[in-house]
Amino acid sequence: MKTGHPSLKARALRHLAQREHTRAELARKLARHTEGTPDAPDASDARQLEELLDALAAAGLLSDRRAAEALVGAKAQRLGALRLRQLLRERGVPEDEAAAALQAVRGDELARAQALWQRRFGSVAEDAAGRARQARFLAGRGFDAEVVRRVVRGRGGED
Repeated sequence: MKTGHPSLKARALRHLAQREHTRAELARKLARHTEGTPDAPDASDARQLEELLDALAAAGLLSDRRAAEALVGAKAQRLGALRLRQLLRERGVPEDEAAAALQAVRGDELARAQALWQRRFGSVAEDAAGRARQARFLAGRGFDAEVVRRVVRGRGGED
């Protein structure tokens, strides 16, 4: 690499200082700075990147679990479990880590949907078109169909 550019480790630490990253996210971001370097073959770059990621994980600086928990904690008030799972999948969180992070918000899905609905709409729609609009709003944010149905009909806590 050229002398004026930060090293891979410096770039990784800068990314991790901003927010938690998954291993896959950080690898994707750092790979842009290793591909096609004239002084090292691509296989060597990939090995160097993997060694760096292993060292960061061993030092406790890189954790898929922490990244998943941070994402869920930051977005849970506005999104349902389905959308949160999709975001975790997009960021490369392993399925077991995603399930563990989502376990914390699974029980309050209905309460979160009601709070979001209340902030946005405030009252039960008078007609079918209004209810459909409210249902699309909640469904688009990843709430389960049963939760959406209960909130839109105004029967949040009832069965």
